[in-house]
Amino acid sequence: MPTFQLTLEYDGAGFAGWQAQGQGERTVQGELLRALAEISSEPIRLMGAGRTDAGVHAEGQVASVRIETRLDGETLRRALNAKLPADLAVIEARLRPDGFDARRDAIAKRYRYQIWNGELPSPLRAPRFWQLREPLALSPMRDAARALIGTHDFASFRGAGSAVKTSVRTLSRVDLAGESGGEIRIAVEGDGFLRHMVRNLVGSLAEVGLGARPPAWLAEVLAARDRAAAGRTAPACGLTLEWVRYPDAAAEPAASPRSEPGIR
Repeated sequence: MPTFQLTLEYDGAGFAGWQAQGQGERTVQGELLRALAEISSEPIRLMGAGRTDAGVHAEGQVASVRIETRLDGETLRRALNAKLPADLAVIEARLRPDGFDARRDAIAKRYRYQIWNGELPSPLRAPRFWQLREPLALSPMRDAARALIGTHDFASFRGAGSAVKTSVRTLSRVDLAGESGGEIRIAVEGDGFLRHMVRNLVGSLAEVGLGARPPAWLAEVLAARDRAAAGRTAPACGLTLEWVRYPDAAAEPAASPRSEPGIR
């Protein structure tokens, strides 16, 4: 039974997250399984690289699937897209070695969070941005973000309901781009992420940007290892999973950044 790597793009607004759930809950995994079941009647094993939450988008989510089929990757991609809804698409499907697991084999992921810092509403940005009307100061936010780089226990930024064995993760980049009063993008790259981790990091950085907390506060939050010490959880609509990276060069994201770890 062949194993395929599927690279996925989806608009998270209409999904209750990645993970297949009970009846009535529309999920990315559930829609994929339904489409795959029309191609093969044999049991299907589908694993996602990450369980994106309800409302979170993806440009490069990755899933591994074992499916009984004679289709090659390109034909499988076209067949699935013909059966999937308009808010979910398979960007690429490639044959992978037996045993490939999208979650277990991932070595890095990159998320992007978008903030609309304008005073006026923006209907076109609303589905993809968190609007904060008060001007954000990016320089203090960058100073605060330096405490996040490296290997730390991120328990203070872990959402409720997380069942992972450890909350230790390594972040290699936290990039802040844009300008106060306009569009701001925060990109976070690391070896793995806890439930709501990026959204909680962004919510805490916003506290610094708004002047409610000094830059040094973020290091204190990190050391506390207590979710109550951190800031609010930023809305899901602003978050997008950009890509997932694997050890072999053939599986790397097409637009994988090559710059050194750090903050911009």
